[in-house]
Amino acid sequence: MGFLRVIRKWALRDKMPIREIARRTGVSRNTIKKYLREGFVEPAFQTPDRPSKLDPYAKQLTAWLVSDQRKSRKERRTAKLMHADLVMLGYDGSYKRVAAFVREWKGERQRAHHTTDRGTFVPLVFAPGEAFQFDWSEDWAYVGGERIKLQVAHIKLSHSRAFLVRAYLLQTHEMLFDAHWHAFRVFEGIPGRGIYDNMKTAVDKVGIGKERDVNARFTAMTSHYVFDPEFCNPAAGWEKGQVEKNVRDARHRMWQLMPAFPDLDALNAWLEERCKLLWAETAHGTLPGSIADVWEAEKPALMSLPTMFDGFVEERKRVSPTCLISFDRTRYSVPASFANRPVSLRIYPERLVVVAEGHVICTHERIIDRLHRQPGRVVYDWRHYLAAVQRKPGALRNGAPFVEMP
Repeated sequence: MGFLRVIRKWALRDKMPIREIARRTGVSRNTIKKYLREGFVEPAFQTPDRPSKLDPYAKQLTAWLVSDQRKSRKERRTAKLMHADLVMLGYDGSYKRVAAFVREWKGERQRAHHTTDRGTFVPLVFAPGEAFQFDWSEDWAYVGGERIKLQVAHIKLSHSRAFLVRAYLLQTHEMLFDAHWHAFRVFEGIPGRGIYDNMKTAVDKVGIGKERDVNARFTAMTSHYVFDPEFCNPAAGWEKGQVEKNVRDARHRMWQLMPAFPDLDALNAWLEERCKLLWAETAHGTLPGSIADVWEAEKPALMSLPTMFDGFVEERKRVSPTCLISFDRTRYSVPASFANRPVSLRIYPERLVVVAEGHVICTHERIIDRLHRQPGRVVYDWRHYLAAVQRKPGALRNGAPFVEMP
């Protein structure tokens, strides 16, 4: 660049003849005329493509580099090790050529990470009643005098952006089904499509592309409520960006302002009222009016609400000789006539139902203890043991089920 500046200075400012400039620089007069005529400020040299000894091995080297990116830093091979491996495959070129290739590959990857890999997104528009989005999060609240971690379901209508937040103790099938029912109840209808990530309570196996092995009970729920499930690509949260943003917004709009509650039912009642209040306070952003206004306009496009899906999870159990079945570190009593026999346990979010021979034989309030600070509990119903007491009346004196008998 300095060389061309000198030529231009001599010719344009000092009015030096072309012949004299050529004599001083050793550059032909035609080349100097070309620089001056076309206004070159810096020379542009074209580097011809020359074959390299590394070309036949470039594909293999690239595959090694991609594979190493999935490993921890300490497990990745250096350029010297890759050069040694290529030599074993027949490469007879220099190490410097391999090192330059690796350096260039990593540089391109780093530039892509800061540009194209950061993502280019297309704004999405949803018709009224077209879809909703679902996601889980983890948050904390004071319930029953104790600060506990909660599994929080977020459901959001994609058109009106009306949303519901509901808290549970677990992320299990029965909790998932219950969250959908309450969301559809609050929305007063059901959209035509649900957008999810690949959560284990819905997807048994993620296949290639959009192929999914969907859980049978989840499929039964979608059939009952008549909507089509759609699953995002793995690690592609932006495909349901509305509910992802809702998770973040809920932390400062709800959880940081939340009072203490005596139980989970009170917490969920507060969350439902808080969500509806935020609908009225929050502008839609795209359409005129608040979220509540757009939701009112969207309601006619939602399918009317059917009966509640019987969202239980069923397990086979065998009743012990002491008329107990075990579930989640807690034992529950069963009528004595079913001792040593198989029964079915239907698991709901708040209760357990024991079924045998096609009939419900007993029901218990479900106990969920995730802290495991104390040994497992035993829940008795003394009436379940009356048949056994008739045969063994002495058990009435010290029998554990009769300690709390009225």
